[in-house]
Amino acid sequence: MPQSTAPAAIATPLATIRIALVVLAPCSILALGGVIDCLRLANEQEGRLLYQWQIFGADDRPLRTSSGIDLPVDGGLTTTVQCDTVLVLSDEFRAFGGHPLFVSTLACVARNARRVIGVQQGVWWLALSGLLDGYRTSINWEVFTAFAEQFERVIPTQNVFEIDRNRVTCAGGLAVVDAMLALIGQDYGADLAERISEHLIGGPPRTTVDRQRIPYVTGPGERHPKLNDALHLMESNIEEPLTTDDIAQLVGVSRRQLERIFRQHLDAMPSKYYLGLRLTKARTQLQRSSKSVLQIGLACGFTSAAHFSNVYRDFFGVTPREDRRNYLNRDAMPEGGQSAA
Repeated sequence: MPQSTAPAAIATPLATIRIALVVLAPCSILALGGVIDCLRLANEQEGRLLYQWQIFGADDRPLRTSSGIDLPVDGGLTTTVQCDTVLVLSDEFRAFGGHPLFVSTLACVARNARRVIGVQQGVWWLALSGLLDGYRTSINWEVFTAFAEQFERVIPTQNVFEIDRNRVTCAGGLAVVDAMLALIGQDYGADLAERISEHLIGGPPRTTVDRQRIPYVTGPGERHPKLNDALHLMESNIEEPLTTDDIAQLVGVSRRQLERIFRQHLDAMPSKYYLGLRLTKARTQLQRSSKSVLQIGLACGFTSAAHFSNVYRDFFGVTPREDRRNYLNRDAMPEGGQSAA
């Protein structure tokens, strides 16, 4: 599905955009503060009420933040809440008693809103509500695999944030400010977003094409910087793969040193690991897009459909077409595992 990088603003320049901030414990003061400060500065910079917001919880009790500070809310989320934008924010996904009712309430409120935003693990609640099906969704690298396995109809990415039509998702942390600046720029112009960035003494804002920097953890609290750099290069060069010599030179080690690092921590040679990464990306596209086998193969660095099919079969035991058919048939299988008559 093509990414929409510049959806139309949701309001006329003279309108006040009403935002329902739905915050679930544990919530990050950094993330929530990043959202509110950007909205506040937008109002202050323009000298008028561009954004108006209220904070809602699952109920009307104060929220416990990740820092142990209790945060008052304006009330619990109900179906009577009216807003232009609903934003769901949480540090972790924690199910709670009565959460199915909360999920249905969230879906109802969001259906009546013009824009839906998920920050960090707020995307889990949106996905549970079915609000992200068929949308590109930024997933925090720490939970990416678990999310992708649970929500097969969502299109997960590891970009710092995503804007796909009227769905906005953000991996969290400092990327919240980047996402908010992008939205403010769409709503009220790039000049306002730039002024806010300057007030925050920020660097160049990141965009939807910027990826999260994913550390490779080699032990409790330990990270191997060269391995991390090599993996980041591989992730960033799927369509035009680098050679092992290229990667070694770019991370500042010899080819032999790079191979030793990969054997020690991943029990694989760099070239084999890289191939597996590209094939896994291809498999995700086969399952989650309507692109042809040739298009997917080329996008993942294979020179022809035949070459892609042979390598794919050697790795997964089935051809790309067979794998896609099996996946689609599984989706069509009714509960109980019996094929339809």
